[in-house]
This record gives sequence, C-alpha cells and structure tokens, in this order.
Amino acid sequence: MIGVGEAFASRYAQARSKFLQGCAEAGLAVQSHVHPLRGRDGEALAIDVALDGDADAGKLLIVSSGCHGVEGHCGSGVQVFALHDAEWREKARDQGVAVLYIHALNPHGFSHGRRVTHENVDLNRNFLDFSKPLPVNEAYASLHALLLPEQWPPSAANQAAIDSLIAREGLGFYQAAVSRGQYQFADGLFYGGDAPTWSNRTVREVLRSHAAPATRLGWIDLHTGLGPNGIGERIFAGRDDKSAYARANAWWGSPAAPVTSMYDGSSTSAYLTGLMCYALDDECPQAEHTSIALEYGTEAMLEVTAALRGDHWLHCHPEAPAELAEAIHARMLAAFYCDTDAWRGQVISQARQAMFQAVDGLASGK
Repeated sequence: MIGVGEAFASRYAQARSKFLQGCAEAGLAVQSHVHPLRGRDGEALAIDVALDGDADAGKLLIVSSGCHGVEGHCGSGVQVFALHDAEWREKARDQGVAVLYIHALNPHGFSHGRRVTHENVDLNRNFLDFSKPLPVNEAYASLHALLLPEQWPPSAANQAAIDSLIAREGLGFYQAAVSRGQYQFADGLFYGGDAPTWSNRTVREVLRSHAAPATRLGWIDLHTGLGPNGIGERIFAGRDDKSAYARANAWWGSPAAPVTSMYDGSSTSAYLTGLMCYALDDECPQAEHTSIALEYGTEAMLEVTAALRGDHWLHCHPEAPAELAEAIHARMLAAFYCDTDAWRGQVISQARQAMFQAVDGLASGK
C-alpha cells in the first residue's frame, strides 16, 4: 500500500511513470497505444492499458482516467492507488472479476493541461455516427461569440452580457447551452468534432481487444469539475435504458444518495450528446453493461466555465504573452484538480467504495 498523496501527480509524465511503475510492481503487462504527437515537455504520450485478472473472464470492470485530459490528475491517482491496494486486488480476484485499467484516455490534453484532445475535441461528445446529420446546438451558437471574445480577460461589457443572459434565462440554461456538445464551431467549447478522434478510435480498439469475452461489464469513468467540492457524484452513463439505470442504482446507489441521471434531470450534468459509453453498444454487443461517470466537484460551475473559456481563448491566440498563458494554465489546473490532501483523500475513499461495489454487482448477477 502507498500513501494517498503518493498516488497523485502534478504533471502527465509523472502520472504515467507512477502508473507504469504500479503495473510493474503488480506484475501486470502494459499495452501502450502511442499518441502521434508529443507532450508539453516533449515527452511521449500514450493510452496505457493493463488487465488485472483472467483475460477470458466473463465479468470485467473497466476503470478509466483522463477522458477530459486535465481531469486525469484525479483519475490517474485512483488507478495508481488501486494498483498498490492488496485488499482491493484480492477482492476482485476472489469474485472472479477482471479489472481493465485504461490510463489517460486523452493523453495530449492531460499533458498540455487542456480538457480537449489535440483535435480540440471534447472526447465525451465525440461518439456519434458521423455518417448521419450531427446535432445542432442553437443555444450554443447564440453564445459562441460571447464565450470567446477578442480579448482576455473579458471586458466588463462581455461579463455584463453573460450575467444578463443568466439572470434572464437561468443558470441551468447557460450550463446546458455551453456544455451539451456542439458540432458547428471547431474552435469553440465542448466541440464534438466532425469525425472520430484518435482517442475515440483507440478506445474502440481497446474494447474490442480486451472486452470480447465479457458477458457482464461494468465501467467507472473518472471525472472532475461538477458539483460540490470533493463529492463524487455517481452519474449513470449509458443510453436511456431503465434496466441499466436500475442496475447502476442497485450497485452504486443508496436511498440517501441514488445514482443520478441526465435523462431525468437529477444529475448536476446537463443532457449531453456523443458520450463515450455509447461505444459499448458498438464494440461489446455481447455484454450486459452498467456504467457510471464518477464526477468529483472542484470549484463552482461558473468558475470552471470561466477557466474553460480562457483555455479556448488561449488556443485561438497562441501569441498571448507568456505571463497570461501561464495564468490561464494555472486556472485550468485549479478548476479540475484540487491540490490538497483532504480532496485527494475524499477522491480515493469514494472511488475505492465504488470499485468494491462494482465488483459485488458484477459477481451478484443482479
């Protein structure tokens, strides 16, 4: 066992090193899918995959990190801690559940401190059939110019316009408009892309390679940025399927804290398009699957949105002064990773509970 603080890292390269070391100490082979670009410090980037358990297991739990790059600091810490957690590994093994760790689904974003991929795409809005007409987010279109003004920080007039819109339409409207996913503005926030990203294609390959034997599959995808600080909301991840939602609640819910859903409005998340979990329908049709996004709160929603606006503005203005660029990067990190022992402790304890619950759920057959 390692200390909670030892499991987390402040940079992608360090996080990857800790994950690879944890796999080596656990005796697990690693399959590395190397990204075509280099990291912020010139380091190699990869989606690293390790299977703990029988490759032919019928019960499989996926634990993934870094779908939204910069959120990988949290998810990587959970995975590294799990690799050193003898009680956890014995629990899964005794129940006949194999555990597939997918580290840094979006390594480029993780390394560069961005939420999006190198294509400027939100990976969790990218899982659509691109041969069909793409969703149109008219509310986002009306806000795009306000969200990405010519200057940063925004002018008083820009901020007043956003404040006025929120006062008029409500905070929920603003969150949904911005975050739902949009496919018309390639430089904009929550852009879902016009084709499958490198990470999308790689995730599908990983699922085909490692999940084919599974008849029962669980997935915990680790996220940050929504909700009260340090609280891990269990958000149902999947199609609008009542039986799958009921299973998720049976595994992870309680009367005091049920699993939430974007479909019934109980989640802090708005209704989203193009979710990664939809890939299970395509790549693992043989398996009954039950999934959640475990979403840890950091800062208030408007603060997180402001950090994202700054990050996208900087992407559009690479000529920005170095001091401003560093301030924007620092604000992004703070919006998605709380560098305190208390927050990290909450992350580990709640993730560990959710993983134990997932194993019980997979083993129970319910």
